[in-house]
Amino acid sequence: MPQVTANNISIEYEEFGSANDPCVLLVMGLGTQLTAWPDSLCHGLVDKGYRVIRYDNRDVGLSMKFDHAKVPSLPKVLIMRALRLPVRVPYSLDDMANDGVGLLDALGIDQAHVVGASMGGMIVQLMAASHSNRVLSMTSIMSTTGHRSLPRAEPEAMKALTLQPDDPTNMASVHARNVKVRRAMESPAYRESDAALDKRVAAALERGGYYPDGAGRQLAAIVAANDRRTLLKSVRQPALVIHGEDDPLVKLACGIDTAKHLANGELVTFPGMGHDVPEPLMPQWVDLIDATAKRA
Repeated sequence: MPQVTANNISIEYEEFGSANDPCVLLVMGLGTQLTAWPDSLCHGLVDKGYRVIRYDNRDVGLSMKFDHAKVPSLPKVLIMRALRLPVRVPYSLDDMANDGVGLLDALGIDQAHVVGASMGGMIVQLMAASHSNRVLSMTSIMSTTGHRSLPRAEPEAMKALTLQPDDPTNMASVHARNVKVRRAMESPAYRESDAALDKRVAAALERGGYYPDGAGRQLAAIVAANDRRTLLKSVRQPALVIHGEDDPLVKLACGIDTAKHLANGELVTFPGMGHDVPEPLMPQWVDLIDATAKRA
């Protein structure tokens, strides 16, 4: 896969379709590589007439790692936020939104339809609000405005998010840890077989390894971020919010809140969907993203 320098960092990306077609930019979530976007979604959007680009966020996969930056103490960040004191983190969600815009710049793309999942949803919200001239439409999936009044994750999901392998130096132990995390987040109506999940986890580890420091810095950026309700009210582009009705990490109320603060937003929820990207739902997601793009 190719790399470019964008926003002063190296970003790994992959593209599908013709460079002459409108662009759909896919932005993935916390500690998750570009390959988490199913090929079926990418090819489905190409069949609809789009150029599709997916990329590794900073600090994950094959994009630039911030090894020079300390991993912030999450309890300290939480306390500072609760006291409404300034929080210093290695980088912000706004920086990550600028990465996405920088990637478009590097590829010579003036405007794109942006689609983000989880943390990626937060990033595309910021892109649509702060770089409105670059964003044609926005799709925010299983994400949130980040407002403090919204319900918190279920304890088991939060525990899984911070789960450590028994032996971080042993890849079998890391593999087992990653399987547990995915099982805690998965859609109850679309449960993967053990064999399929093992294969997917192994492929991700082979490609990008295990890099918890990057996820730690990304999580600090999420916790340190201000809520986006006011910013979302300024978004005038067509917008779509997709959310699982059984999401244990980012509760359904968070998706409802996101759609509520978008002037031109549509909310679509799926029963039995958790905090993942279920393969059986990809044809519907393709149609929904395409319909939103056409509203632009």
